[in-house]
Amino acid sequence: MATGTEPPATEPRPESGGVRGATRAAITAPHLRTDRWWLAPAGTAAGLLAFIVYSTWRAFANTDYYAAPYVSPFYSPCLAENCEPMKAGPNWEIFGSWWGISPAIIILIFPLGFRLTCYYYRKAYYRGFWASPPACAVAEPHKKYSGETRFPLILQNIHRYFFYAALVVAGILTYDTVLAFRDETYAWGHMGLGTLVFLVNIVLIWAYTISCHSCRHIVGGKLKHFSRHPVRYRMWQWVGKLNARHMQLAWASLVSVALADFYVYLVASGAFDDPRFF
Repeated sequence: MATGTEPPATEPRPESGGVRGATRAAITAPHLRTDRWWLAPAGTAAGLLAFIVYSTWRAFANTDYYAAPYVSPFYSPCLAENCEPMKAGPNWEIFGSWWGISPAIIILIFPLGFRLTCYYYRKAYYRGFWASPPACAVAEPHKKYSGETRFPLILQNIHRYFFYAALVVAGILTYDTVLAFRDETYAWGHMGLGTLVFLVNIVLIWAYTISCHSCRHIVGGKLKHFSRHPVRYRMWQWVGKLNARHMQLAWASLVSVALADFYVYLVASGAFDDPRFF
């Protein structure tokens, strides 16, 4: 019996493999979308690529990352002995003098690992860079799909552990923000434009971190009766509201952390003087 999905006898059958297998609808057109569906994945790829290029340059620069009282979030905490001395700052010389390259390489593993394994960022770079799939209702070019069940994508499952590391990093950046209420002589009770930049950045960092799906599961997962756990239920609701904005918070915090680093770079390199409000 005809199902209505068979191609006419005069039309060639679509190339086999992937979404064009024998069990799929026999549609010869690559897709039926007429809008500019490619704009979203192209914009995502461009935005992520821009951050990758910028963060790579800054991470390996190993200079202009501290201008009292501001320290770049890319270099905090500084875990090598070759770090610039920061009074009461995050100087933790755990790696000693044997570490010769930029100390940012050590610490950036954790926030970048958290973002790379994030559920939203997976969707973003899967579509933007791998075209898997390029967009809704657009067939991906790959003939085989194993999902995240094989190496290397099976490593995405360590996201929940990177979440714990991200909490520690966010706590350290909060400490750096508190230190930003000093002036260049380390006197307390002062606020500059950099302090405001750091405040906005840390709010967005915490909002993105807490809105993570792993956080939502930790707060309210495995509960059979919410009525017996009113506190966790209320926390789960709060995290759920943030989780609904996880994509926006992911991009906002990505931009803010780059801007915070760039601001420190401008001040430390002498290209810009930090204006003081009081």
